[in-house]
Amino acid sequence: MANEYEVIIIGGGPAGLSAGLYASRDRLKSLLIERGAPGGQITNAELVENYPGFAQGISGLELGQLIHQQATRYGLETLAAEATGIELEGEKRVVITTKGKFSARAVIIASGSERRKLGIAGEEEFTGRGVSYCATCDGPFFKDSTVAVIGGGNAAITEALHLAKFASRVRVIHRRHELRATRILQEKARAEPKIEFLWDTEVEGIEGKDRVKRLNLSNVKSGEKSTLDVAGVFVAVGLKPNTDYLKGVLPLDDAGYIVTNEKMETRVAGIFAAGDVRLNSARQAITAAGDGATAAVFAEKFVSR
Repeated sequence: MANEYEVIIIGGGPAGLSAGLYASRDRLKSLLIERGAPGGQITNAELVENYPGFAQGISGLELGQLIHQQATRYGLETLAAEATGIELEGEKRVVITTKGKFSARAVIIASGSERRKLGIAGEEEFTGRGVSYCATCDGPFFKDSTVAVIGGGNAAITEALHLAKFASRVRVIHRRHELRATRILQEKARAEPKIEFLWDTEVEGIEGKDRVKRLNLSNVKSGEKSTLDVAGVFVAVGLKPNTDYLKGVLPLDDAGYIVTNEKMETRVAGIFAAGDVRLNSARQAITAAGDGATAAVFAEKFVSR
């Protein structure tokens, strides 16, 4: 049947694309389901400097396109749709999507993660009107403006460095007194004169009229309240795994990540997981690609049995 495959891969980031490359090259009839552009979250990265093979770095968008082209060369089929559930029917794993049902002997889940939200007043109201989760997407709209970045990890500092190309001033707001980002990113941020840091500070609310105008702040040590006038705020406070559609199908940890072994096998036979969506992932493009390759290798063995 047209909707029957040997392997279905959910997610088209580095993990899913690498799984698709390995599975299709092993001559397995394979389908990759991705709701966005090939490459997943990495397409938002202006420059990826730590993916082997690209001495001068490469844009995330181009990297995703190249791996996709390489995989489809071996026959990988792709479907632009969102997976909404999985059903187990004997030896078949049925993936439910916004464009119908598709079945396979093995499923590789590589649906990645998305930016966490703050859950504060004004965040939803001003999303798209000054609140953003992607500096690469929205940075140019804030030329010569003051903006804030919330967070202290790699994502937050990468956002701040990109925004410094456009904004007149970038205020990094972090609830701790030290960053969690890698040393090389910290060095770059401290060397950028447009970037300033607000330590031990949390954002309690976002205010404005038609667009964001100011942030309501609180010092976590003293409790002192203050406001900060900004034209935009970029939220980078961690990731949430895209696994809501798997509840009741697979065991998840308290944060929603999938538990796997070293073969990328979940606790349900024939279902594998790779990349950011699994517990204890390093959340790097290269490790996600390795996870995807590993998952495909053992999915092929499972299908062959």
